[in-house]
Amino acid sequence: DKHSVSKDGMKYTFTLRDGLKWHDGQPVVAEDCAESLKRWMKKDRFGRLLAAHTSKVAPVDRKTLTLELGERFGPVLEALGKPSSNVPFMMPARLAATSADEQIKDIVGSGPFKFSKDEWQPGNQVVYLRNADYVPRGETASGSAGGKKVLLDKVVWRYMPDHATAAAALAAGEVDWWEIPPIDFIPKIEQNAALATFLPDPLGTQGWLRPNHLHPPFNNKKARQALVYMMSQETYLQAAIGVAKYYRPCHSVFACQGPYASKAGAEGLAKQNLEKARQLVKESGYDGRPVTVVHVTDIALLNGAALVTRELLTSIGFNVELKAMDWSTNLAVRAKKEPPDKGGWNILHTWWMAADVMHPAVHFGVSGAGPAAWFGWPEIPQLEKLITDFVRATDPARRKQLAEEVQKIALDEVAYVPWGEYVLPTAFRKNVTGILRFIAPLFWNVSIA
Repeated sequence: DKHSVSKDGMKYTFTLRDGLKWHDGQPVVAEDCAESLKRWMKKDRFGRLLAAHTSKVAPVDRKTLTLELGERFGPVLEALGKPSSNVPFMMPARLAATSADEQIKDIVGSGPFKFSKDEWQPGNQVVYLRNADYVPRGETASGSAGGKKVLLDKVVWRYMPDHATAAAALAAGEVDWWEIPPIDFIPKIEQNAALATFLPDPLGTQGWLRPNHLHPPFNNKKARQALVYMMSQETYLQAAIGVAKYYRPCHSVFACQGPYASKAGAEGLAKQNLEKARQLVKESGYDGRPVTVVHVTDIALLNGAALVTRELLTSIGFNVELKAMDWSTNLAVRAKKEPPDKGGWNILHTWWMAADVMHPAVHFGVSGAGPAAWFGWPEIPQLEKLITDFVRATDPARRKQLAEEVQKIALDEVAYVPWGEYVLPTAFRKNVTGILRFIAPLFWNVSIA
């Protein structure tokens, strides 16, 4: 319902709205929210940073909870309002008691739609039903905030892996909304008078090339720096996305449409220099062993990125081995810390939404926490100190300065290499209205005529 902040900025008080209920009919109370936040703080990068500066999260009464800081933390509300993974979702305290490393198996929320467990078909469909007990806020919907007014009684979200089948279903009216059609399907969709397209997240997505810092050759800084100088974002974007109006080069580790975008330390990233890259490979002492590149073949943009990486690595003197696999296998392989010849890897490709690379506190790519960092495990203590300074800062100019320092070190040490930004349209039938701009599909505010 509302919140307040103490004059010294060290205590945040939150008051719940009246009449809130969980989907099982039980009332939502402050203890539920406190325990949910504690669980999230163990799992999420931003949450762990907040937890390190928090002395207590606790209910005051059934409607009120407080978060008390032990050390100053500037972006408290940004952390609690985080829209992307891992989202600080609320759940009953009994579920929040589940280990942060275990999946929640009983899906009980308090929002405008209920998960229909009986109609769930893993690998085929998820069904959401209108929550008749939900009372929306009075204001207009704005992404995941504002008034969540439900105009549909039921949402059936189907998985259709075959793109031609999905396109035909949309054209025939068998489905109303196609979340992410491949770019090469868009022209035909836009030629159909009954269909429309829309960019739900204009901030876009950032593509990554991530080296493994644990094993040769990229445990050597010069070998990693060669990856920066070989980079041609335009080449990657053409191969991965293909249509120029849907991509843009971005020579910043932070989202180019965000407040911390910068060109600081990005000179090597901005202009390809293959001669410099070859020299760095030689200076690194590279011994010719195969460089294992994870090659995800069932996602077009990752397939394209891997093929470009092979070409560029070969051109600067690396011996390259593409390791072909589907996305699901990649999820298991990327977690392996063993050497490449024992099932591990040297380079992988992935993507993160702009919301996840907006600033140092949310950006997994600039974490230098070693074993606790994202896959690739760079150990760069300077980054961890700067990120701590960033979250403790309250002055916007100081935060901007610290973010630039983070970028300089991240690119010099080559925590990862961004290969540009892109946006992906969604497609729907024109009798569907009210789709909101957001980083994921939202079903409130949507109606079908």
